[in-house]
Amino acid sequence: MIKNSYDLIIIGGGATGSGIALDATLRGLNCLVLEQNDFSQGTSSRSTKLVHGGVRYLEAAIKNFDLAQFKLVKEGLKERYRLLDNASFLAKPMSLITPLYKYYEIPYIYIGLSIYDFISGEKTLGRSSILSKKNIIKNFPYVKKEGLKGGVKYYDGTFNDSRMVISLLQTAKEVGCDIFNYKKVTGFLYNNNIINGVKVEDKFTNKIIEISSKYVINATGVFGDNIRKMDDKTAREILKTSSGLHIIIDKKFLPNDSGVMIPKTQDGRVLFILPYRGKCLVGTTDENATVSEKPEVEEKDIDYILMHLTIYFDINISKKDILSSWVGLRPLVIGNTSENTKEIVREHFVEVSRSNLISIVGGKWTTYRKMAEDTLDTLIQHNQQLSLKKCKTKKYKLIGNQLDTKEFKIKLDNLNLEEDLKTYLLETYGDQIIKVSSYIEKIGYHKLHPNYLISTAEVYYCIDHEFVQTANDFLIRRINLGLIDNQASKQCLEEVTNIINNTNLKNQ
Repeated sequence: MIKNSYDLIIIGGGATGSGIALDATLRGLNCLVLEQNDFSQGTSSRSTKLVHGGVRYLEAAIKNFDLAQFKLVKEGLKERYRLLDNASFLAKPMSLITPLYKYYEIPYIYIGLSIYDFISGEKTLGRSSILSKKNIIKNFPYVKKEGLKGGVKYYDGTFNDSRMVISLLQTAKEVGCDIFNYKKVTGFLYNNNIINGVKVEDKFTNKIIEISSKYVINATGVFGDNIRKMDDKTAREILKTSSGLHIIIDKKFLPNDSGVMIPKTQDGRVLFILPYRGKCLVGTTDENATVSEKPEVEEKDIDYILMHLTIYFDINISKKDILSSWVGLRPLVIGNTSENTKEIVREHFVEVSRSNLISIVGGKWTTYRKMAEDTLDTLIQHNQQLSLKKCKTKKYKLIGNQLDTKEFKIKLDNLNLEEDLKTYLLETYGDQIIKVSSYIEKIGYHKLHPNYLISTAEVYYCIDHEFVQTANDFLIRRINLGLIDNQASKQCLEEVTNIINNTNLKNQ
């Protein structure tokens, strides 16, 4: 139940909003998170699944003697380590190889990545190395062999983005934050031209309520300018939108746990092939885009990826091999001169409007925690009467991450689960596997789809503990089936919908 009044209302339930929710609640604020759709439904569940410092930004920093870019990489590498440490069940180091077709590129790329390693210091995930042509072909048989000279291996992180949001929100809720999805902010309340609350529409009932708040933070990602203009119609736009296209194909095309990264395609974009949820994720980034609540994958985008796969890989993939596809939108802070999203530094920016609306814009998944910290620090600076605790999130373990405790290991050993099911549940829910298994014990283990380990018990668990309201909340963003196998997800839709509807009827 939403209360009438809060210290802080956070608009947006993605990476940034969920990070702010945890930070603010730990600092002692009575907080409310409002998300107009499902948590992470936009950008935050449609990322490249990489946790990275930004190798490309480092190259630009060195070439242009750009201190801002260098600092961005250094900050990103610190936050990369913290994310992997605080949510180790969802985020892990991953090696990536870059195949190279000109001899001079090998030392050039290797030296750059060695600097990347040096900047990360003791927080490094592994040391970069030069790979021979023979070694690359042995481990990545589908890499284009003609003209291949060798390559370089380096390390970054990979993670499950949508489940990371849920873990953050569960952790924030545990320490006292109120959290609601499908609640759209339609306007602000004012007292002497200062915001002191919001108008909220329930998207299921269309009922509108007013909630008062001392402070309001706009953490709506690509929709940041829309919220800013809701407060001030004359507000200048400060965001530019970039899109990232992704397709999912069978894991056989990437027969190991490393990724392949092409740092610069013919038009200057990045192309990558990564392992993801037992499949192979292929994607590219940095295409100019317009803001949309439901961005669609266009045929020309699919053709672009398939064409580039034939350029850099000896694989014959057609559209019928694509299991799923999606577009993610990225909010980039507009620079003074750049019109090209590849050239915009993804640094975040915190703005305070004349009416005291705080907006956090830009940034990237890797630095979500630092973005939240900077936003709360700005709130304190602009409201000097506010006395809060210092930020606690640098080493704060998220729900799901208590895997190394003696108590958990004993409980895990006592679970009556097959090893493959146990592994799947651990990778998805972390230490919450204990709660999930209690649902399996209670209602039995019934697969939703014959090709996947996902069970009906998980639907009930996610309704009770992970804010699930619709079938797509569960299928796409909680267990990611819709992202890795669209057809299989559709086949589960009716059963999941029936469970949710029946559960809602019982709770009424």
